[in-house]
Amino acid sequence: MKKKTAELKSLIARSNGNLAVDADSNGTFVVLRRDVLTAELDQILEARTIERARYYVRRLERGVGKVKTSRINDINLHRWKEQTDIVTDSLWVMPKRDGAGAHLGWYWGNFVPQIPHQLMLRYTKKGDWVLDPFLGSGTTLIECRRLARNGVGIELNGDVAKRAQELVEQEESRHSVRTEIVTADASTVDAPRMLRGFGVKQVQLLIMHPPYHDIISFSEDDRDLSNAKSTDEFLRMFGGVLDNFDPVLERGRYFALVIGDKYSRGEWIPLGFHCMSEVLKRDYLLKSIVVKNFEETRAKRDQKQLWRYRALAGGFYIFKHEYIFIFRKR
Repeated sequence: MKKKTAELKSLIARSNGNLAVDADSNGTFVVLRRDVLTAELDQILEARTIERARYYVRRLERGVGKVKTSRINDINLHRWKEQTDIVTDSLWVMPKRDGAGAHLGWYWGNFVPQIPHQLMLRYTKKGDWVLDPFLGSGTTLIECRRLARNGVGIELNGDVAKRAQELVEQEESRHSVRTEIVTADASTVDAPRMLRGFGVKQVQLLIMHPPYHDIISFSEDDRDLSNAKSTDEFLRMFGGVLDNFDPVLERGRYFALVIGDKYSRGEWIPLGFHCMSEVLKRDYLLKSIVVKNFEETRAKRDQKQLWRYRALAGGFYIFKHEYIFIFRKR
């Protein structure tokens, strides 16, 4: 067994790049990372007993001969060690925003593309539908095009929606997917009717990145959540958007809420946890709370020393994080 394993390892070492194996002889290929496969062969070679070596061989045979995925994503659990690009920790440290392709940081308050990228890999399959009721600059739909997911985005501001459409169309799509932008009020748009117009009844992932209340004013429209006159009014408006889109999220699928806190009149307002509580009043199960860092924002980029002085004088800490609440619809 060790002789054959060593020969196979030597053969793999002479190959270039990763290896593709026809797992079921029907065109379902499993791509094997050479470094991971080599490590698995080393386990066989270093096994101290024949029983342990046979166990490693059987595990390798399963990983090569069969694809195992769940109902909600395309992750091959038989080759889970190769999924190093997928984050599973609850602390996301991202040094900088992904600016590749059509992703531009022109829009105040847009979130980093890595967030929808990770969420789609974990909670959708290729061809699934993703809905973003606070589309902004189109980040979610750009990632949909990259990852072969269909997407619908709602944007209240017509000028922003037009610019987002231009950016999304700049992102080359090598997949047969649809990315649709609707200019409308997320709290009142007829979501079921809108989706029927695209030939679908429900979506498989709901992503919301609403304004963090009035930290940034995105428009003069009273329907804009950033113009809510109080925290209570903001939560009421947020709840209205949630109630509007809840019926079109498929049961058992996931809802991700990206939100941060705010500081007002000497008081830290836990806006994120207030919004989390609003969601939990509905038929949702909390699955995870992710804390994501951010090193600088457009508002504070050139005022680091000023904000440090304000923090020292005011007895507070400067925001360096936001939350990603992950819910599953019951």
